[in-house]
Amino acid sequence: MKIKKFEVGPLLVNCYLVYDEKIKDAFVVDPGDEPDLVLDFIKEEGLNVKYIICTHGHFDHIGAVRELKDETGAQIILHRGDLEIYKHSPEVAREFFGIEIESQPEPDILIDNEETIKIFQKELKFLYTPGHSPGSISVYLDGYLFTGDTLFAGSVGRTDLIGGNMQQLLNSLKKLGSFPPDTLVLPGHGPKTKIEFEKKTNPFYHEII
Repeated sequence: MKIKKFEVGPLLVNCYLVYDEKIKDAFVVDPGDEPDLVLDFIKEEGLNVKYIICTHGHFDHIGAVRELKDETGAQIILHRGDLEIYKHSPEVAREFFGIEIESQPEPDILIDNEETIKIFQKELKFLYTPGHSPGSISVYLDGYLFTGDTLFAGSVGRTDLIGGNMQQLLNSLKKLGSFPPDTLVLPGHGPKTKIEFEKKTNPFYHEII
């Protein structure tokens, strides 16, 4: 299994392309912008993209979903709790940031709580981790934890946006903290980190009772 990171868009979102070199199946996490970067790599490697996973519905994480869907036919995965945010993301991007994005296709799969699907003959686990948004999810696969805007290296996602809730976010951090210490955290912004390091040094972990 390989992971290719693209830093995309004006808010520098980490978009991840995860793929199996042998069978060529793949999934994308948070395609926020610059679809050509991702699509060119997909074509170069001859990948078959099965899923487009949105860790939440904010515009900076979903801006290239339509282009990837159109080109690959992959199924879009989103938590039901962020469906309205996802649908209204173009208006928010325009009004508050002066950024134009297209409306995005309807998700193919809506996560309701904690679910698992098979890919690369492994279990891809969806974890409900609200707080940054009502339907934020994190995704775990084989020692890697994609946390969206729930957990960053040394920080967390903001909770002052519509639907944000700090207590929910702290509860989500506690859930993520139950993973093995050497679990590699791949966040929606900034550098990678590990669960053990965040539990020791991240000030938000010190607020968990």
